[in-house]
Amino acid sequence: MRQPLIAGNWKMHKTAAEGQALAQAIRQGLQTDQVEVVLCPPFTALSAVHAVLHGSSIRLGAQNMHWEDAGAFTGEISPVMLKEWCRYVILGHSERRQHFHEDDEMIRRKVAAALRHGLTPILCVGETLSQREAGETGAVVAAQTRRALEGLTPEQAMGVVIAYEPVWAIGTGRAATGADAEEVIRRWIRGTLAEQFGVEVAQRVRVLYGGSVTPENIAEFVCRPSIDGALVGGASLRAESFLGIIHETARAKA
Repeated sequence: MRQPLIAGNWKMHKTAAEGQALAQAIRQGLQTDQVEVVLCPPFTALSAVHAVLHGSSIRLGAQNMHWEDAGAFTGEISPVMLKEWCRYVILGHSERRQHFHEDDEMIRRKVAAALRHGLTPILCVGETLSQREAGETGAVVAAQTRRALEGLTPEQAMGVVIAYEPVWAIGTGRAATGADAEEVIRRWIRGTLAEQFGVEVAQRVRVLYGGSVTPENIAEFVCRPSIDGALVGGASLRAESFLGIIHETARAKA
């Protein structure tokens, strides 16, 4: 059985003090141990949030990282720096691809570096609206998945979490339907994993949905057999809504 996972991507929100307060509210309000919970604050809040989460079951994640251990890369953060505090790191988010021109090769190098240092990558894949309308969803998602995991062993691949985030649904209020998300994940993500690494890996890797997830619609996704949780954006910035997503996930998976 794959343990459900709900990860909150705070993006460029929350100061250290604000992040500390939000993490405290989430820790105090969490009422289930059936769902793994990950908080991904901005870099400047990692230390403060780590202090709040110490001794709890809630994991800490980062939103990005460089693939080198150290070097002359002004403004970047390395996996060596992150592993002091973090268990997870989000890689390949569509906002990184779009606004900072990250390509599949950069993301592949980041995934490999994260695994090398004991970090669990949350690898984001997903199509744009124009790609969806052109009928290219499957080809795009399969290619992003395959390229990001090139060169890994099956054992390493099982250490990756994949988040299917259709770009047209992120921050727009337009979520995919549960049936649509299940079809993409089952056919194009798990299918690609099976071709690349074998059926066992495809069955064991956790795959999340992301894109305008709310407490009201989360059950539509996590009740599907191929979907193991969610990568949550805006709704993770309020303890009440984020906790609602976690607890609805626990009920749906039960």
